[in-house]
Amino acid sequence: MGPLKLAIIGGGPSSFYVASRLLSLFPQNDTLTSPLKIHIYDRLWAPHGLVRYGVAPDHPEVKNCTHKFDQVAQDPRLHFFGNIQVGPQTPPVIPHALPISLSALKSHYTHLLFSTGCNIPTLHPTLPPSDRVIPALSLVQWYTQHPSRPPPPPLHKTEHVSVIGQGNVALDVARMLLTPPAILEKYDVPSPVLDVLHRSAVRHVSIIGRRGLLQAAFTTKELRELTTLEGTFMTPLAPEILAPLSPPAPSNAKLTRQQSRILQLLQKGSPGSPTATSELPHGIKTKSWSLDFFRSPTGLTADGQYLTLAHTMLDERARAVPTGVTSLLRTDLTVTSLGHHADPSAAYFDPALGHLRTDRGRVLDTAGHTLRRVYASGWAATGARGVLAATMIDAYAVADVILADHFSNGRGEVAKLESGAYSKEDALVADDVDMVSIPKEVEEGVKAGRVVQYDQWKKIDAEELRRGAEMGKERERMGWEEAHQFLTSMGAW
Repeated sequence: MGPLKLAIIGGGPSSFYVASRLLSLFPQNDTLTSPLKIHIYDRLWAPHGLVRYGVAPDHPEVKNCTHKFDQVAQDPRLHFFGNIQVGPQTPPVIPHALPISLSALKSHYTHLLFSTGCNIPTLHPTLPPSDRVIPALSLVQWYTQHPSRPPPPPLHKTEHVSVIGQGNVALDVARMLLTPPAILEKYDVPSPVLDVLHRSAVRHVSIIGRRGLLQAAFTTKELRELTTLEGTFMTPLAPEILAPLSPPAPSNAKLTRQQSRILQLLQKGSPGSPTATSELPHGIKTKSWSLDFFRSPTGLTADGQYLTLAHTMLDERARAVPTGVTSLLRTDLTVTSLGHHADPSAAYFDPALGHLRTDRGRVLDTAGHTLRRVYASGWAATGARGVLAATMIDAYAVADVILADHFSNGRGEVAKLESGAYSKEDALVADDVDMVSIPKEVEEGVKAGRVVQYDQWKKIDAEELRRGAEMGKERERMGWEEAHQFLTSMGAW
């Protein structure tokens, strides 16, 4: 059996789950001479990807998986290298990330795993980003203090927000904009973000979808949180929207359990009865939100003050088609929440899929041939869908494929695949490697204090938690400059 030295590009949940599975299943005799080594590279200086920079701050329970990741990182066979951009850097740019080429990894690893996620927002064709239109991802990365540093939205002069899309991210954005800052203060919300939210003038959020209630992608939990949000009320829906089954559904169709619960929540609406002059604790006036079904945006008016909407209906295939009726919606800010796709500049990206071409976790070239010992997991392989549990299941399956391929041949060659011949492209990995070596650029970056390793991250993590405790909140985050200065002052480099 030959060595398995794996480079993972991306440090989010999927990469740690793959690492966890490999470390738990791979035979271990002596960790110093182990035939398994795993190096995780991430363009962000802090690990955990979307768990740190994508989960809504008021959902702290979702972040509990980081305890497992901390345990995985204690294994001496695993090393994390943060603040390293492998391959071309495309927006959103991380200005302080150390750039290295993909080819720089080749001579150091026998296996390669892409776990780079989907970090590019899908834009609406008639609503390109502008001072009045921003992708939901930019807003999420603003309130999680992502290293790409998106600017804060102009909430101080925004009363009405239109969110295009009806998935969980859309509801997260609406909830963050409507929740009283006094409630958010106890969570992992950076102080500069709270300052902007305290000055916010937002009074109403319209959550717009081109199809109907039964086609909405949000979950019961996310909807319930909005319907019970303090000081915020749902605009009642029209009776025809709340009909148990919207035409043209088949006469014998039945609601799923989730659809039934969502329908019950929407029929019940928000507790209480709002008035224009209602005042609530913390000096917060009542706010409102609405679910606007069967509306498809076609652009903004020339003055940018109105969103133009085409009214739609469902055809026999449940697709949204225009009815010929249009309307205008007065709005100050439009947030497009239409999903995400992988970086188009990434190796083996398939524009038709929006992610890498794979077959059961194995990466394919443009001809559909399997690359030797090159894999992908998580959203990089499946697209931006599923929750953390689905990510874990996918990651474990990919880890099992890596092990099956490895143990099928002492040299780590890929077993014969049903999908056909192997790729004739230049190999991205080597057969014989130094099990402890890292690329020269990374080694120099470590010495220069540009690369964050996991033990250094844990020092930052502890300090963020300490600062947060002093302020009566979950944590107070650091940006790169502050984290770098903190580690320097501790002599941690």
